[in-house]
Amino acid sequence: MKQLITLTLFLLTFTAFAQKPCEYSVNVNDSIGSYKVTNEYLMSEKYFGGSFNYIFFSLAQTDGLPTLNLQSIQKSKDFIKANCFDKNSKVFLQLENGKIVTLMHINQENCGTLIRDEKGFDNRINTGIFMFMKDNYEELKKSPISIMRIKYLTNTEDYIVKRELTSELNGKVTNPNTYFMDNIRCVE
Repeated sequence: MKQLITLTLFLLTFTAFAQKPCEYSVNVNDSIGSYKVTNEYLMSEKYFGGSFNYIFFSLAQTDGLPTLNLQSIQKSKDFIKANCFDKNSKVFLQLENGKIVTLMHINQENCGTLIRDEKGFDNRINTGIFMFMKDNYEELKKSPISIMRIKYLTNTEDYIVKRELTSELNGKVTNPNTYFMDNIRCVE
């Protein structure tokens, strides 16, 4: 009887900690190479004075090279300042273990696209592609994120990375601080 209870507890523990399968928005393998991108994941959501700011992450792998796709969406009826990415842009991730991981932007300037919607809001959508550094890539698998800093062309913005984020946009609950721990295996 003891063995049956032990086996049952082991199986329940194993299934509770099993990793969920990777979900991709793009997964292509052809004669040119391979390319896959994970689904977008809400990392930050800010509302202040009628302005909205969202940060989404997705991980990509191009012929074995993992990268981070960062998408910033700003929405406001007031003027929206452009936050441009350039060759000097970086994403700094401070981990809960005290280490800092730096991701470097590819050499491509991008200031995003401004779109006006039917409700009178201006929407600026900007996407940047960031490369992982070999020396601290492994740290992302070991520790949750506590703070994220994005260095744009002209300014720097800091974000507190929450353990649990309930989106006011769609009501979906995410766990941004463990994003890399849960998903980086999908692009290795």
